[in-house]
Amino acid sequence: MNDSRTVVELKPSKLSTMNIPNISQEDILNAFRFRHACKEFDASKKLTDEQINFILQTANLSPSSFGFEPWHFVVVQDPELREALKPVAWGAPLKLDTASHFILGLTMKAPLTKWDSDYIMRMMKEIKQFPSDVVEMYSKFYRAFQETDFNLDSDKKLFDWAAKQCYIALANMMTAAALTGVDSCPIEGFHEEKVNQLLSEKFGVDTDKYGLSYMVAFGYRKQEPAHPKTRRDIKEMVTWK
Repeated sequence: MNDSRTVVELKPSKLSTMNIPNISQEDILNAFRFRHACKEFDASKKLTDEQINFILQTANLSPSSFGFEPWHFVVVQDPELREALKPVAWGAPLKLDTASHFILGLTMKAPLTKWDSDYIMRMMKEIKQFPSDVVEMYSKFYRAFQETDFNLDSDKKLFDWAAKQCYIALANMMTAAALTGVDSCPIEGFHEEKVNQLLSEKFGVDTDKYGLSYMVAFGYRKQEPAHPKTRRDIKEMVTWK
């Protein structure tokens, strides 16, 4: 799934990366109030490369179980590929027509996430640069987690477990977008089998190794939401013991 586009890593500020972020609680809550599932975007307004790179960087920095990052993101800007998605994604056509950027959230399948896979070994040895004794110890923990703690004894269970982590990256991307005044819409309205077949045929995705968990669109709202945000009272949602 090589792509000529490169995500440009945003350089950290001159201040120490250990500094506590200086964002007010009210600013964060306002971003959550601002965020809504935008049904139609203003097609005339586009995100800059810096803006979409920033959003993708928040996915890259998202937490995952054991830090193994079981995800991959395909940014679909080709009009023909967007058009090809419409028949298999009933929740996406208007977003595909109007969103500035449209992203497919792919989750790794068992051949990549099983405890002894080549990918997991590469993550430990090359990305995390663990010494050999730590690789051995980590592998034992990870194997016990999969086989005993979470009973991930089938390819489907492994995929569903990895997909949960992929959703953490989705939430972080949408929150980061909202904090910077960018709208978004997460999309699960698609036919899973048909869309994965399309990804194999048209997008060059190895569907033995990856499956689609969600789609997400980014851009600027064409109009304000028709209805105010509604939520249960927090007292109903939270129990203190």
